[in-house]
Amino acid sequence: MPLVQPFRGLRPVTDKAIDVVAPPYDVLNTVEARERVKGHPLSFLHISKPEIDLPEETDPYAAEVYAKGAENLQKLIDDKVLIRDEKACYYVYRLIMGQHQQTGLVVSASVADYDTNRIRKHEFTRPDKEDDRVRQIDALNAQTGPVFLTYRNNKVIEGITEKVSKTTPTYDLTADDGVKHTIWVVSDNDDINTLTTTFDAMECLYIADGHHRSASASRIAAERNKGKSDTGNAAHDYFLSVIFPDNQMQILDYNRVIKDLNGLSEDELVTKIKKSFSIDKVDTLYKPLKRTEFSMYLKGQWYKLQANADLIPENDPVGALDISLLQNNLIEPLLGVSDPRRDKRIDFVGGIRGLEELEKRVNSGEMQVAFAIYPTSLSQLMDVADANEVMPPKSTWFEPKLADGLVSHVLD
Repeated sequence: MPLVQPFRGLRPVTDKAIDVVAPPYDVLNTVEARERVKGHPLSFLHISKPEIDLPEETDPYAAEVYAKGAENLQKLIDDKVLIRDEKACYYVYRLIMGQHQQTGLVVSASVADYDTNRIRKHEFTRPDKEDDRVRQIDALNAQTGPVFLTYRNNKVIEGITEKVSKTTPTYDLTADDGVKHTIWVVSDNDDINTLTTTFDAMECLYIADGHHRSASASRIAAERNKGKSDTGNAAHDYFLSVIFPDNQMQILDYNRVIKDLNGLSEDELVTKIKKSFSIDKVDTLYKPLKRTEFSMYLKGQWYKLQANADLIPENDPVGALDISLLQNNLIEPLLGVSDPRRDKRIDFVGGIRGLEELEKRVNSGEMQVAFAIYPTSLSQLMDVADANEVMPPKSTWFEPKLADGLVSHVLD
C-alpha cells in the first residue's frame, strides 16, 4: 500500500467554512473553548472539545463527552453543514501568518509505514493522551485532528501544488487569530496519481507535530484489524495528515520558566552558571541569535548565556540540541529539575507569546527564573528521527497551527 493516498474528505460547505473552522483541540483549555464558542454553534470545538456542551463539572474524559462529540458531528452532517466528497482527493493547504507562507497537502498517511518507522518520530507519547485520542476517534469513527508531517522538498510535488494554487480556492478564510487558511481540492486523476507515486518513492516522512494522534491511529488500526487476514486497505489503515516541504516550515523557540531556584540565591545561581556558560548582563530583553546561546531573566535582569564549547558532544544529535545543553548543564544540576515531563516546578512557553510573557511570569512572582532558547532547526529534528532517537519534551513549537474542521477523514 502507498505511503500516502487520497481520501474522500468530510468538509464544510463553502459558505459555512468560516463558522466551522477552529483551533486544534490541544491549543485551548476547556474554559477558553467555552468562551470561544459563544455565539458560534457550528464551531468545530463542539466536536473536538465536546465537554463544553455539558455541565461544567463534567470530567472531560467521561464516556458522555465522547458520545456528545459524535452527536455533534452527526448533527453537522445531517444539517448538511459538512459534506463528503464523492471522489478520493488530495487537498492543497496554504497557511499564511504575517510574512510567513507555507503550502502543503492534506493526505491520508499509512499506519503500516508509521509502525515500521518509515514515518519517523522524534517524541515519546503519554498513554493517557493516546487513550483520549483513541476514544475520540472511535466515538466519531473519524479522524478530525490532522497530524503535521514534513518531507524533504520535491520539485514534482511543488510543481503540482503551485499549479493548483493558481486556480480558484475552495476555502479562503482568515481565522480569528489572524492566520489565513486556503484550501484547493486536487481532483485531477493525473495529479493524484503523480502525487501518490512521488511520495511513495520517498525514503521516509517525518512527524513534526501530532505524535499522540498518529500513535492513536495505529492503535485503532491494530484493534480493527484483529482476526483479519486482509489488512492495509481500509480507511482506518491510514491517518489524516497535512504534509509540508521542509524548506517552508517554521519552528519557533520553546522556552522555560521555573518556580524556584532550588534553594540558591540569585547570586549563587549566577556564580554556578559561570562554570559551564559565559554570562553577561544585557540592558533589555534578549532573544538568542544563534545555536548554543541562551538568555535568562532573573530578578528583573536579562542575561546572555553562551555554552562552553566543551559541553557540545560530537555525533550525538540529541545531546547537541540547545535544549539538551540547557537541561543537562543548568536546569537539572543547578535547579534540580531532572524530569521536565513530570516536575511541576517547570513550565513551557511557546515562542509565539514572545519574551514579554517570560518577563510577565517572573515579575508576577509565579515563577522565579526564565530561559529563552534558540529554536530547534528542522534538520536537527530530522537528524534525531533518522537516528531513531527522541528529543527532550517541548523542544519544538511550530507556527502557524493547522485548523480543525476544514477536512476530516471518515473511517468507513
